[in-house]
Amino acid sequence: MKMLINVPETVVADALRGMAAAHPELTVDVERRVVVRRDAPVAGKVALVSGGGSGHEPLHAGFVGPGMLDAACPGEVFTSPVPDQMVRAAAAVDSGAGVLFVVKNYTGDVLNFEMAAELAEDEGVRIARVLVDDDVAVTDSLYTAGRRGTGATLFVEKIAGAATEEGAPLERVEAVARRVNERSRSFGVALGACTTPAKGSPTFDLPPGELELGVGIHGEPGRERRAMMTAREIADVAVEAVLDDLRPTGPVLALVNGMGGTPLLELYGFHAEVARVLGERGVPVARALVGNYVTSLDMAGCSVTLCEADEELLRLWDAPVRTAALRWGL
Repeated sequence: MKMLINVPETVVADALRGMAAAHPELTVDVERRVVVRRDAPVAGKVALVSGGGSGHEPLHAGFVGPGMLDAACPGEVFTSPVPDQMVRAAAAVDSGAGVLFVVKNYTGDVLNFEMAAELAEDEGVRIARVLVDDDVAVTDSLYTAGRRGTGATLFVEKIAGAATEEGAPLERVEAVARRVNERSRSFGVALGACTTPAKGSPTFDLPPGELELGVGIHGEPGRERRAMMTAREIADVAVEAVLDDLRPTGPVLALVNGMGGTPLLELYGFHAEVARVLGERGVPVARALVGNYVTSLDMAGCSVTLCEADEELLRLWDAPVRTAALRWGL
């Protein structure tokens, strides 16, 4: 497989060096693997910290900036960051108002953020944690106990980030983040496997004429494999799976998220089908976002995430944000 890298061993460090060169508004510690908004800590503001394995860009480092994360901790490819990174990030952004950890539900992330919370609290930093577990495809997987954390991570980080900018206290920010997660569901589809730099070949076998319904962002198996389907047919399955679990009674935020190897031409076409299904089910779309946000290296495919939005969540979603990968209103 051809990749635009030097050697697999330095791929994360090289990417962080590139991020530092491209975004002077960020402080990027390449050696210690922490990305921080340059104006942190912001006086009186609750800080938002997240992180996870690399390979899901722009999640999480691409979401560091005003209106979203204060810091992110990138691990090695598909590998959780270590507690020392998380403690360092918390210390760098804590203004005394506390820090909220946003944690995707993968075993390594959960254990390491839990340990980091204990260490940070020993150093006098007040910590709260929110677990993102929005994937309806499977209950347990190779990486998790319970549902996997996927596309709703973007909704949690954006909306909780807006709440911190308004000066909400830690308890309120935590409650908003939990509400977003509770109101969000996702379902992913893989058309082709991803390739990690270390392996240099597809991480799982998916024959050319088949797709995986309910795939995880590391290529974990989903609900079933089927013969290749049209965008219309895939949207029917994915959206129905989300709606049957979420059962919204009001408008939704809709994210059609590329897995890294699917062009926008296809993603927008797929969004048209998602909008069709939602319309047929009588579910209004209050806001929509289409693009590559929670990826899986070069995996071909996409995911659908819906969040039932009330007036407050819509206001916080619309609030200004300025990060490397998401920006409006500033």
